[in-house]
Amino acid sequence: MVRYVYDFTEGDRGMAGLLGGKGSNLAEMTRLGLPVPPGFTVTTEACRAFLETGSEPAGLWDEVSAHLSALEASAGRVLGQPDDPLLLSVRSGAKFSMPGMMETILDIGLNDESVLGLARVSGSERFAWDSYRRLVQMFGSTVMGVDSSLFERSLALLKDLRGVKDDLHLTASDLAELVETHKNLIRQETGDYFPQSTAEQLRRAVLAVFESWNGERARLYRRREHIPDDLGTAVNVQTMVFGNLGSDSGSGVAFTRDPATGRPGLYGDYLPNAQGEDVVAGIRNTVPLADLERLDPTSYAQLRDHMRALEEHYRDLCDIEFTIERGRLWMLQTRVGKRTAEAAFVLAAQLADEGLITPDEALARVSGEGLARLMFPRFDTSATRTALAHGVPASPGAAVGAVVFDSAQAVRRAAAGEKVVLVRQETTPDDLPGMIASQAVLTSRGGKTSHAAVVARGMGKVCVCGAEELAVDTDARRLTAADGTVVEEGTVVSVDGSAGAVYAGAVPLMDSAVIRHLEDGSGEADAEGVVDAVARADSVRRLEVRANADTPEDAARARRFGAQGVGLCRTEHMFLGERRKLVEQMILAGTDAERDRALSELLPLQREDFTGILEAMDGLPVTIRLLDPPLHEFLPDHTELAVRIASAQARGEQPDPHDVELLSAVNRMHEENPMLGLRGVRLGLVVPGLVAMQVRAIGEAVAERLLAGGTPKAEIMVPLVGDVRELRLVRDEVQRVLAEVSRAAGVCVDCPVGTMIELPRAALTAGRIAEEAEFFSFGTNDLTQTTWGFSRDDVEAEFFSAYLDKGVFPTSPFETLDREGVGRLVGVAVAEGRATRPDLKIGVCGEHGGDPDSVHFFHTAGLDYVSCSPFRVPVAQLEAGRAALEKTGGSDSR
Repeated sequence: MVRYVYDFTEGDRGMAGLLGGKGSNLAEMTRLGLPVPPGFTVTTEACRAFLETGSEPAGLWDEVSAHLSALEASAGRVLGQPDDPLLLSVRSGAKFSMPGMMETILDIGLNDESVLGLARVSGSERFAWDSYRRLVQMFGSTVMGVDSSLFERSLALLKDLRGVKDDLHLTASDLAELVETHKNLIRQETGDYFPQSTAEQLRRAVLAVFESWNGERARLYRRREHIPDDLGTAVNVQTMVFGNLGSDSGSGVAFTRDPATGRPGLYGDYLPNAQGEDVVAGIRNTVPLADLERLDPTSYAQLRDHMRALEEHYRDLCDIEFTIERGRLWMLQTRVGKRTAEAAFVLAAQLADEGLITPDEALARVSGEGLARLMFPRFDTSATRTALAHGVPASPGAAVGAVVFDSAQAVRRAAAGEKVVLVRQETTPDDLPGMIASQAVLTSRGGKTSHAAVVARGMGKVCVCGAEELAVDTDARRLTAADGTVVEEGTVVSVDGSAGAVYAGAVPLMDSAVIRHLEDGSGEADAEGVVDAVARADSVRRLEVRANADTPEDAARARRFGAQGVGLCRTEHMFLGERRKLVEQMILAGTDAERDRALSELLPLQREDFTGILEAMDGLPVTIRLLDPPLHEFLPDHTELAVRIASAQARGEQPDPHDVELLSAVNRMHEENPMLGLRGVRLGLVVPGLVAMQVRAIGEAVAERLLAGGTPKAEIMVPLVGDVRELRLVRDEVQRVLAEVSRAAGVCVDCPVGTMIELPRAALTAGRIAEEAEFFSFGTNDLTQTTWGFSRDDVEAEFFSAYLDKGVFPTSPFETLDREGVGRLVGVAVAEGRATRPDLKIGVCGEHGGDPDSVHFFHTAGLDYVSCSPFRVPVAQLEAGRAALEKTGGSDSR
């Protein structure tokens, strides 16, 4: 029989899949003997069963009732009893943390009778009615579907009527009046009454948390964070403890180290006389956790000891929620804390230095995606600037954008291509779409543990919270700084999440410390943790990492960044600019002599380019791809030519004969689908002399470097091969030309010849193609297009957003390799190619070569190297090392 409910005393942190992250960690803290309010967890299996059928699974409520009875017996109180009632919190808790994305209901068990008993036993009418007000408001919006803004509006109206700005200044009678107002709101909006039955409250709250798994913001967050939709959430039912009982009570959120920078020490926020939801929501500005030592030295010392014990036990940064009830400390939650990319690298290095984790575990705890964030530019600190305001540096980085004041506007303007900064007094989970769309988030309230801070850090978004100097008026759509400066919606501001500062206008950017270190070795201290992680990855990775580079400058930079060669040198990029005219001459040539003349003028220019790249990568392989795109791409646009000719004719003038000739050529070369037409190897077989010119330029560049004492390692790659006979014809031409160059130069010029695998037929006949190819390089961009039947330039704009929203694929197959389809073709090609030629060198040179997830696939598939843009080389190196650890079982599963 399936079991659906577990007491906190029955689980541990290894049961996150069943009990959710929150439930398993509550069980773990209970097991460690920490002061955890008692409770029980309804499992993710119960949630999944409910979501599949629409009704609670058989036997669930019997189990809940049995655990509730045990809880009541232990507490000596009954849920909702008129005198001294037991009150409960009901909270979500998925396997993977989803902060604020699902529902929480506090103070279950209060009704019109028990609120009076709570007032008597607590000695505080105000506390009792404040708790009841919270329950009615939470239950009404979360369970009964009333718009939460209606409750907020009635609360704001009451404060205005009483002339107070803070909830704390409302009296018990004010709050009792507000409870009735909220109950009437529920009746008006739903036609139903707020339930007085406490059993009904509990049951409906549990089911509402289940249903929140499929809420819009939860689905959006899962899509963003690549969390599977079929996991479901657990529900944690826990005895309430109260931080809003007076000055000797309060709630807080703490981190065992700074989640923004990774620096050691206790960090967090504390709010006296408040519940935990007040801290996270940011509705009142908190005080630093350090102030608790002055306010309540005993609780602070206990908290410090518990935090130290948890960090040592979890061997990681811990995020902790706690409540102090009349001087008694309670631990409400712990989890491995979300952190910024900067903090992740610093923490991993520190924990390894302290001996809490191994170097391999340290590598497993950072990511290529995080490293890429650290390589983004930062604001130029030398620029003269005056801040509009300062706040809490909640999530580092630099961002520039136009100010917007609501989530919907952020989404609209970002979809139109505008960079925006979302400004709110405080964010709520409903602001998630706008946070995703924005470059940065700025709030006038809240601290490092507020909703805005936690979510922004998890997403890698720049964020400044608690900028109290700013008066944010969302109705008027403006903010006002302390000096009187008014910033209207649409005005550009710059947000520095590292310094916690906001500036008017666009502040200049500069390279990050990581880039500076990679370029010239400077700033190692500012790149703390990154140096250690990349070095460790280099020591364990099997995959080589090369770079895509088309110029000597790109090749030199790639080498400084650690590239082990050039995996793709695109020769077509050398035909642009002033050289385009020579290509035009080759295309327009009416005789063999005219074509040969154009090719002979291109040859020394190509040779010069190849010589520079081979010199920059001396001793390392340089894979040079022969001309790939259709020739019409080197000609002017058809419409542009037609307009020029028509305009001349309209003026009664003779059109430029060269324009007429070009238009004729464009019309002659027109193809309905040029990406599947005359390009790649087909060009080499159809255009006489083209392959010979390029190969001669390569061969002469190799000879020049050899004669200069260099060690050039050029490789010649033939694109878009679909049949071994195509490759055989081109290879014969390559060998003939290289033999001529060798004789003329007096040195042996030997360049391996291989091919790109970028057509499904090439992958499926890889065994035959390997008879002629000395290496393979997967062109995964074209292989993805031809496998899916996508024209990338069209589909990304036309329907990819709809496909992502509908879950057809979790991420764009042009960003992360489609393992089921394209990946299967890669596997077939690797296996069959090496069956023919066991020493076949195999790599990838499409954009997927720098994508972290795809690098792991290429490692598993047995490739020898990946190639990516120079700036993604360190990212690929790091992920190649992490992939090697996963393969050997040396990584940390978390």
